[in-house]
Formats: sequence, structure tokens, C-alpha cells
Amino acid sequence: MAAAFRFAGCISSGGCGCRADWQMHVEHSAACQAISLEPVPAADHRRRYAEVVGHPLDCVALAIRTPLGVVIHTGDFKIDQTPVGGAPFDLHTFAKYGHEGVLALFSDSTNVERPGFTPSERAVVPRIEELCRSAPRRVILSCFASSIHRIQQVIDIAARVNRKIAFVGRSMVDNVEIAHSLELLRIPDGMVVRQQDIRGFDPKRIVILASGTQAEPMSSLSRIAVDNHRFVSVDENDSVILSARIIPGNEKSIFRMLDHMFRRRALVYYDNSAGIIHVSGHASQEEQKLLLQLVKPKYFIPVHGEFRHLFRHAALAHQLGVVSGEILLVEDGQQIEFTEDGVFRRDPVTAGRVCVDSGSLEEIEDVVIRDRKHLSEDGIVVPIIAIDKHTGKMESHPEIVTRGLMSDNGQELIAGARLVILKTVEESNAEEKSDWGVIKEKIRVDLKRYISKQTSKRPLILPVILEV
Repeated sequence: MAAAFRFAGCISSGGCGCRADWQMHVEHSAACQAISLEPVPAADHRRRYAEVVGHPLDCVALAIRTPLGVVIHTGDFKIDQTPVGGAPFDLHTFAKYGHEGVLALFSDSTNVERPGFTPSERAVVPRIEELCRSAPRRVILSCFASSIHRIQQVIDIAARVNRKIAFVGRSMVDNVEIAHSLELLRIPDGMVVRQQDIRGFDPKRIVILASGTQAEPMSSLSRIAVDNHRFVSVDENDSVILSARIIPGNEKSIFRMLDHMFRRRALVYYDNSAGIIHVSGHASQEEQKLLLQLVKPKYFIPVHGEFRHLFRHAALAHQLGVVSGEILLVEDGQQIEFTEDGVFRRDPVTAGRVCVDSGSLEEIEDVVIRDRKHLSEDGIVVPIIAIDKHTGKMESHPEIVTRGLMSDNGQELIAGARLVILKTVEESNAEEKSDWGVIKEKIRVDLKRYISKQTSKRPLILPVILEV
């Protein structure tokens, strides 16, 4: 019997637009929640989740009790002994499962290259408060919109330095509204300034929380940086604080965005060189070691990170010597099967990104993506030919429209392409000329061969026949 399951904390379910009536029976205990769902699958897998501390609020680790043993997935986690609200990391439950015996542990590998412990979320408060208190004009601070703990601390800091708070960016506004409606975010009455009132508000008495830490093209912070936002602009002596990690691969776009801020003579802070303005939400080496020693799994599978992170996490587990069975390095799509005889790798399945069109949730087929990639790399050529339907003769020289193939000085290529089309039509017999499908294909093939020889490119060629 097959069954689909959904698991989420309050903030996650709110973000998904999920309802609380999921046909589940939740049994509360001091440290965790035991969940059983209906219908119960044939294997009668039972799931528990325990509190962990991580980048988003309401992080949980999932323990799945199967006939072969317990499988634990940590999710994003770090062991923060002084968390901002909520329960501390539930070490006791992990130790309890470790004592009972754990079949497999899937654990977060993101920060395996960082020695020691990840600092507490509270470590950002002194430096951010100092910057807000000393700021000569408005403060624009950007953090991950899912980091409700960080948002709460910025709100508290703004209140202490006698500034109001404004929220800018769809994801920031949505997450704040969800967290506030669930009473997970405390905002004093009269504290919030509406977006449309920001320009007219005293710049010395406001902190603006904006989304777009990774310089996404249409994010609020990117548009603010180039003075293209409806409600916010950066002026001289405004303070801009990037309270987020620069994710590998986004460096170029982020620093280009910050350059725009510098050009406007803003005071820009984007690293921890003069004080901590961002801490990670992922466990560093010592926390990963501690979790491995508590759980003592039979099998260990590092997850969440580039392959080098998985490799180093596997090496860390091997160094500790707490994994009694095998340490598995797997990538997206690789299937693993646990049996009474051991663990086995099975045939991989299709996995990865799913592309959707803007404004739609429908998946784009691979052939469409391939065509768009083809267009972006080699361009398009549209030859337009007018042919007399009675005589089969061309009424005029063919017109050729190109996009993304060449610059304006490609007249020689166009002239040669016209000659190719003229020759193709002239050498075709009467039956071919009367069949538009055949003549189009002949023109496309000959033109493709000519352009490829001249430019080493293979543009998309779409002949158009005008019947005269």
C-alpha cells in the first residue's frame, strides 16, 4: 500500500500554505513529537522528529523507524547552546537513539571544512547594534528571508536604538507575516513602517530589512542598488549591511551589486572582518563529530554539500571510528537499498533541478530547454521566400532575418545565404516547389550547411514561404 507523507514545523507549513488538518495524530512530549499518519503503509514505518537548531526557524531532524532499524536524517543543523527563542538542540533524543542502535545516519555536510564550533546566532548582535546605533542615516540590512531568528534580533536592535523597521521584498514580507501570525516573531505595536512611507520617513530613525542577499536579478536589494526600486533608494552615508553568507557561485553578481552601493557613497559592510555580522546555520567539524559519537550509526551517508564536502565528512567519520558498518558517498539520484544482508547501490534515477516557466508551475520538457539553449548559443535565422503558386518561381529576392548570429557587418554572409536559397529553389523540380514542406526542408538543410561552414555555428533555421 503506497502513501504520501508531509512533515513540517509551524513556520514551514505556513510557508507552504499548508493547513494544520493533515489527517495526522500528533502526540506531544517534552522533547519531540511522535507522529503517525493514515493510511499506514505496509511496512508500518513510524516517524519521530526532534528539535535541532539551524538556519531556518523550526528545524527538525527526522527519525524513521523501519523493520531493519532506525534511519536518522539531520536536516540543516548546528548545536547552538544559546538559541534565539525556541528549544535548544535535542542532544538527549539523539543519544537515546544511539543507545538503542541506529541503522543509518544522513547528516549535513555543509560546514565540514570549518574547524571548531559554529558561533551562536546571538554572536551577531553586538556588531549589528553598533552599526545601527552609529549609522548617520538609514540602515538597509539584508539577510535570508527564512532566517526568522536574525529578523527577530534586528527588530529588537532597532527598538533599542530608537528606530522603526520596514520590510521590503516579497519573500521577506511573506515570511514575516507568516511568522508573526504564528506568534513566532515579536513586533512591538507601532514599530513597522509601510513600504510606501519609507521615502518620506526620517532616514535617521529607520532600519530597512530587505531580501536579496545573493543578488538575484529581480530581488529587492539588487533593484535598490541600481536605484530601480519603487520605495527605497541608496543615498550617500546610508549604511548597507549584508548579514548573510556569500554562497559559492554568486560572488560575481554580489560584488557587482555591492559596487553599485559603493558608487552611491554608501557605508557597506559585508564580512566579519571588523565584527560578526553573520553566522552560519550549519554545524562545523566539532558539532558533526559530536553528533556522530552520539548516534554511532551502522551506516553513515553524508549529505547536503558539494562532493568535496561529502568526501571530507566521510573522512571525518572514518577518523572517529564510530561507524560500525560502511560509509557511503552518494550523489543526487543514486539509490541505496538497505536489506538484512547489507546495503546496496541500485540503478540511479533522474534527479536534479526542475525548470518551470515564469508564472506557471508546469514543468518544462527537456526538448524545450534544449531548444532555448540552442537559441541562446547559436541564434536564429528566418529566411522569407515569396513563391508564385502557379509558376513555382520566386517573385523577389529572399529576405533573411537573423537574431543572435552575427553583428551588423555580416552582409557578406547574408548575400551568400541568398545565393544558396536561390540555387536551392532553382534546382528543385516542379513537384518540390509545389510542396511547401519539402522546399522548406531543402532550404533549411542547404542553409544550415552553408552557415555552419562559414561561421562554425548551427543556428535554428525556420524558413517561411509566402504564397503569392
